[in-house]
Amino acid sequence: MNDPVDLIAPQHVDQLRRACAAVITPRDAEYDDARRLWNAVHDRRPAVIARPSRPDEVAAAVRFAREHDLEITVRCGGHSAAAFGGVNGGLLVDLSGMRGVQVDPRTRTARANGGALLGELDVAAQARGLVCPTGVVGHTGVGGLTLGGGVGRLQRHFGLTIDNLAAVELVTADGRLVRATATDEPELFWGLRGAGWNFGIATAFEYRLHPFGPDLHRGVLTYPAREVDELWGIFREYVRSAPDAVSCIFGLDRAGPDAGYAEDMVGRPIVYVAWNHSGAAEDVERDTAGLRRGPAPLTTTIGSSPYLDVQSAHDLAFAWGSRSFIKSHNADDLRPEALDALVALIAEAPGEATFSATALGGAIGRVAEDATAYAGRGAAFDLSADSSWSDAADDAANMEWCRRAMAIVEPDRTLGAYANGNADAGPDESRRIYGDAKLARLAALKRVWDPENVFHVNPNVAPAPAATDAPHPERPRR
Repeated sequence: MNDPVDLIAPQHVDQLRRACAAVITPRDAEYDDARRLWNAVHDRRPAVIARPSRPDEVAAAVRFAREHDLEITVRCGGHSAAAFGGVNGGLLVDLSGMRGVQVDPRTRTARANGGALLGELDVAAQARGLVCPTGVVGHTGVGGLTLGGGVGRLQRHFGLTIDNLAAVELVTADGRLVRATATDEPELFWGLRGAGWNFGIATAFEYRLHPFGPDLHRGVLTYPAREVDELWGIFREYVRSAPDAVSCIFGLDRAGPDAGYAEDMVGRPIVYVAWNHSGAAEDVERDTAGLRRGPAPLTTTIGSSPYLDVQSAHDLAFAWGSRSFIKSHNADDLRPEALDALVALIAEAPGEATFSATALGGAIGRVAEDATAYAGRGAAFDLSADSSWSDAADDAANMEWCRRAMAIVEPDRTLGAYANGNADAGPDESRRIYGDAKLARLAALKRVWDPENVFHVNPNVAPAPAATDAPHPERPRR
C-alpha cells in the first residue's frame, strides 16, 4: 500500500475540512489514536478520517470520497469483529462526533444519533424506567449493532433491536439524506433491518421502548464436561417451552483458578448453563426450574443486579485493544458426536476460547421470516465459537480454533447467521448470513440504492446485474 500521507493532496484535504467539523490525516498528531480499532488483531491506515457532527457533513464526506475515488468505511463504536470500521488508504467516516440519545417517556420512544453508544441508550431509557433490547457491551455502537439485527439479553422478551426500530435516517451513496420507516421507503426499511450497512450511513435511529427494570435476575451453573450429553438434552428440552422472560446460554469452557472449583478440576473442560430473567423476581425460581434439574453442579451463582450494572459488567473485559475472533451460525440441535468433539477441542483451546449455544425463539421467532432482512427467525439456537487473547503471536492459533469448532457443528447449521457475530468476511459469509432468497432480494435493493457498491466494507451484498428484475422494485425518491 502507498503511504497514506501521500494519497490525497493538501488542497483536497482543505476542501474536506471546509465541509466537515473535524478532519484528521496521517500528518496529524491524533491520527494513530483516531485510526485505532477495538479489535487489535487488525491495523488499518486510512488516507483521511472525517469526523462529522451533522448529517450534511456526512453527506459531504461521502461526496468527497466518491469525487476522489476513495474507499469508504464507517465507524460508530468500532466493535466490528471483522474490522469493518477501518480501511487502508481510504476514507474513514468516524461518527463519534454524533453521539447523543433523547428519550420521550410519553411516547416511549428514543432517538439515537448515528454515533451513539449502547450505554447511552441504556442509561437514557432506564432513567425513565424504559428499555430497548440491545447488545451486551456498553461501548458498542448503536449503529452497527442495530443494522445487523441486534442480539443481547432481552431479545427473547422484547424481540431483536430491529424489531423495536421505528425509523432510520441515512445518507445514501449519492449523498442524499433519506428517512426510511414502515411507510416511507418500506423496502429500504426492510433491508436496513439486518443488512443496513449496505445502503448508506445511518445518522439517526428511532426506537420503541418498553417498561422494564431496574433489576435483572441471573444464574450460572457449572458442571464437569462428562455430563455434556445429559445437560444438552435438558437445555434443549427447556428451550422449547421456555418463558420469554428467560434468555439462556449453554456453553463449553475450562474451569479457571480462583473460581470455586476443586483443584483437580482447574484447567479441565466444563459445561455451563447461564440465564437472565427479565420478569418479576417472584417468578424466577418457577421459570428457571427446568434449567436446574439434572446432575449436581460444581458451582452455583444466582442473584439479581441492576440492569445497567449488568449491561456494563463486561465493558472492561472487552476493552479497546482486545484481540478477538468469533464465528457463528444458527442451528436447531447439536448431534451427540458434535458435543463430544467440542469437549475434546475445548481441552486444547488457546487463549480464552469458548463455545456456546444461545437460545433464540420467544419474541424473535414470532416475527415473520420475510418481515426483515435478518434471516433465521425460526432457528432454536445461535451457535458461536469465540476467543480473546493478548499476544499477536497467538492470532493464527485462536482464529483456527474457532473455525475448527464451527466446522464440527457445520452439519447442524440451519438458515441464518448473526452478521455481527462473524469475524470472517466475503461472499460466502454473506450467503450464510442471509440465505439465497434474501440475498437475491437484497441484491435487487442494492442495485436501486447503491448500484456501484460504494458501501462494501461490511457483510457485503453485491448489487444485482442491471438486467435483473427486483422482486420488490422501489425507486428512491428524488
